[in-house]
Amino acid sequence: MIRRLFFLLVLLALAWGAGFALFLFSLGKPLGAHRTDAVVVLTGGPGRIQRGLDALRREDARRMLVSGVNPDVRPRELAAQFPADRALFRCCVDLGHEAVDTRSNADETGRWARDHGYRSIRLVTSDWHMARARLELRHVLQGVSIVGDGVPSRPGWRMLLREYHKYLVRRGALLLGVD
Repeated sequence: MIRRLFFLLVLLALAWGAGFALFLFSLGKPLGAHRTDAVVVLTGGPGRIQRGLDALRREDARRMLVSGVNPDVRPRELAAQFPADRALFRCCVDLGHEAVDTRSNADETGRWARDHGYRSIRLVTSDWHMARARLELRHVLQGVSIVGDGVPSRPGWRMLLREYHKYLVRRGALLLGVD
């Protein structure tokens, strides 16, 4: 009995380690030029909004949603931080004020994408956050192509381990049918 338990624990540890290695290799990479219907930027890290604006400027997408914006922030205030791109903000940028976490980012994005009839989305978030963000979006936007555009960062091991565990828990919940 103890031998079987030990064997099971060793298998679990090996599976966890292999999964973490795959997680590290799958960190989001910058996408570059790639055409999609829309860009979705999840707030919370430096360089994300600028990455989305760069895609709009290159005409890699028609419109952009910035999901998870503080409800007190108005488009004009956000545009002031990106003076060269004010015209883009006026024509092509929507601010989502409802999301407070990755799951609600996906819900907010899902409503926005369905309202506009988008079939392909460029997801912009930090490299370490890409796997879970893409998992949530794919759950909400079944049948919509989602390509990741990871913003490089320098996450520490604690951040990576925490994000990996969040990913595992959410993936397990979705596999069990828990929404």
